[in-house]
Amino acid sequence: MSNQASESTQDCIHSEIWDEDAQEGNPFRADRCYCRGYDVFGDLLPNASYIAYLFLLFRREKPTPQQASIMEALMIALANPGPRDPSVHAAMCAGVGGSPAAAALVAALSVGAGSYGGAREIRLALERWAACGKDIEAWRPTVLPPAKPERSVVWPDIEHAPGFDPYASVSSTMVNQLLHRLASLQPGGCAEWLLESRQALEAAAGLPLSICGVVAAGFTDLGFSPAEGEMLALLFRLPGAAAHAIEQVDVGFRKFPFFAIDVENDPLKPRKT
Repeated sequence: MSNQASESTQDCIHSEIWDEDAQEGNPFRADRCYCRGYDVFGDLLPNASYIAYLFLLFRREKPTPQQASIMEALMIALANPGPRDPSVHAAMCAGVGGSPAAAALVAALSVGAGSYGGAREIRLALERWAACGKDIEAWRPTVLPPAKPERSVVWPDIEHAPGFDPYASVSSTMVNQLLHRLASLQPGGCAEWLLESRQALEAAAGLPLSICGVVAAGFTDLGFSPAEGEMLALLFRLPGAAAHAIEQVDVGFRKFPFFAIDVENDPLKPRKT
């Protein structure tokens, strides 16, 4: 891929990410586009993968094969949280109710943006990685229940240590599989350190590691900032929400997952005598 960008529109577009050449005779339409200096349709389209293009957009350079593999693992892990996840559930509700496609995705983004299993939790975990690095003693106080903020904030108070699961006694199989995969892709990285320090961190938190904690380690290994990781987490989780919303339109509300769950010892259900 060449790294030759036109300078004809630099006075019009003030961005380090993007540049354009306007069509001859039509200044309102682009004729050639450049991302970080690379010709998007001339160089990137025939030579780059989508993962490489995303990495280039955020990190200002094309990824190494190792970085591309880590990015791909994170994208697969986040692509479909499944119908149990509140964000996917929200998209399915929008779909089965006849809402347009954009409404289903906005619903998924809104619910998946929060501090419990959402993109905000990943951002908070990334902030801890930025502050603590691979220092176990620096991590110990950060995995305790967080203190209440001293000023008013938009987000509700988080009630658990970011990156840990407050409603589980042990980590799920998929958390373990993702952690081992990321650790194998970058020896000596944050994911490998997390794998080695996991027992100590879980003991300090009193909670098992969650998928958000593992994803944050992966984003840190790729050099993404907390803001970039939060945005990518929102982006990566949309394919599953979209697929489940479309599926639910076809099957209808009567086949909605978990529509009828028989709860044992339901206090609202009359007891048999």
